[in-house]
Amino acid sequence: MITDQFFQIGLVIIIATVIGLIASRLRQPLIPAYILAGILVGPVFGLVQDATVVQMLSLWGVAFFLFMIGLEMDLRTVSRVGMIATAGGTLQVILTFTLSYVVLHLIVSSRAAIYLAIAVALSSTMIVVQMLSDRREIDTLHGRIIVGILLMQDILAILALSALSTFNGNAAIPLSAILAAVGALLVLTLFASRFIFPALFRFAAHSQQLLFLLSISTCLLFSLAFHYLNLSIAIGAFLGGLALASLPYTTEIVGRIKPLRDFFSTLFFVSLGLSLSLSSFSGLVPVIVAILLLTVVLKPLLVMAICSFFGHVKRTAFLTGITLGQISEFSLIIAAVGLSLGHLSPGLYAAIIIVAMITIGLTSYAVQFEQKLYKILRPLLKFLEWNSADKPLQYLPNSDIQVEAVLVGYDRIGYSIFKSLQKLKKKTLIVDFNPDIIRTLIERRVPCLYGDIFDPELLERINLRKVNLFISTAVTLTDNRQLIRQIKSVNSHCTVFVAANTIADALQLYQAGADYVILPHFLGGEYTSLLLEQNDPRTLLRRKLDHLSELRARTVLGHEHPSHVT
Repeated sequence: MITDQFFQIGLVIIIATVIGLIASRLRQPLIPAYILAGILVGPVFGLVQDATVVQMLSLWGVAFFLFMIGLEMDLRTVSRVGMIATAGGTLQVILTFTLSYVVLHLIVSSRAAIYLAIAVALSSTMIVVQMLSDRREIDTLHGRIIVGILLMQDILAILALSALSTFNGNAAIPLSAILAAVGALLVLTLFASRFIFPALFRFAAHSQQLLFLLSISTCLLFSLAFHYLNLSIAIGAFLGGLALASLPYTTEIVGRIKPLRDFFSTLFFVSLGLSLSLSSFSGLVPVIVAILLLTVVLKPLLVMAICSFFGHVKRTAFLTGITLGQISEFSLIIAAVGLSLGHLSPGLYAAIIIVAMITIGLTSYAVQFEQKLYKILRPLLKFLEWNSADKPLQYLPNSDIQVEAVLVGYDRIGYSIFKSLQKLKKKTLIVDFNPDIIRTLIERRVPCLYGDIFDPELLERINLRKVNLFISTAVTLTDNRQLIRQIKSVNSHCTVFVAANTIADALQLYQAGADYVILPHFLGGEYTSLLLEQNDPRTLLRRKLDHLSELRARTVLGHEHPSHVT
């Protein structure tokens, strides 16, 4: 047994790194790998039996994690996907929590069921955003919906964590006094963020070291204030980050603190594995199975139903639902609070951690094979069509759809393409699965059709024999290949443009018969090279003015990253 604290921490970090490298090589998520490292060095091999120091340092990971959440919280993200993020995200948490509580209360105590139900209701912002980013799906429709729902979950998780942290049975401090103190700290946070921190950080920004230290000190100041009130340091750290979120130095602060957060967060996840007691699993199989089914079956189905209720096609609903089918890092933090307060037994705490590891792993595979899963399960998803089956969104001036050009996807790239098609005076039909975009086009009397172009029934509605130009801005490789084959089999003279995310996908689409493949991430470089070749200051000035006008128009439409495909 290794007792020296320095060697304990060193051993934990080295083993976590090795297992993390193996997981990364196998393209597995890192959080379960870090928890597994903790299980191996603690309960399995007993290399570290006194985890006090690791668990103490892991609190820094929780503080920095919540501090970063506050720093990066952008409420505008919610507004970009409207009601489905605010009302839909809130509804998802409430319904998932309520139904999970009813089921779990049949197995465990009422207080324990509250913690377990909260754990089920929340999804992992860290894992999901990383997966979406790796797949370049952050700015797709389902990606924006997912990010909006996750942001609402984070807000509600903060509220839940705050409420549970105050419920500690300490009669020495009345609840009214605690609420008054928290309210005072909130007012102080708003005051400091507006009148104190701007000038203070403006002065500190002259030194990178001072800027870094001042940011850390702000996190610790708020954490210590909440700790003094016998409240969660995580909530204090979150408010500290929120107080700095509006500063112009946020990007630099995030860049400097992120490695620190990643390091201490690793210790937090390792400490979860260290604190597991393998002997406490007896009799918990029903609880683990119940939490697992609620997380990977009930929650995704509820998310799909909510997406459908807000008018989204079943593909968007399905992709959103399966991506959110895991337990959150917030759930692990809340479970740790419950364990420390005596509200959760070590066995139930272990059950949440085990389910978190399983569900995070399952999500990584589900997202990797999401298109194949959708094709397999599509016949079973008819229930997601109930909201739009009787009220198709479309504007078709003629009963028969006869157009020269079909444009799939109006947002981002499609916006510019449609402007060019208008200049060419081509009769264009826009197909999009975002109901908000279709409603806007209907108001403008632009021929449009709501639905998923990869749905054979929708494609059959279009008279492809009359179409001489077909442009798809969707980037799904298998669907685009099938789309090319279908179009060319009906009309071999039709010019087909499709989009791709990678060079390998583009080459496969050319082999499938595409006339041109759009690679959004290369377009900017190609256009810049053309400007450089012209070497004309007047042309550059004209392009600049046109670009400014374009950016202002896109800002009104809510476009932030025109280069991303949706």
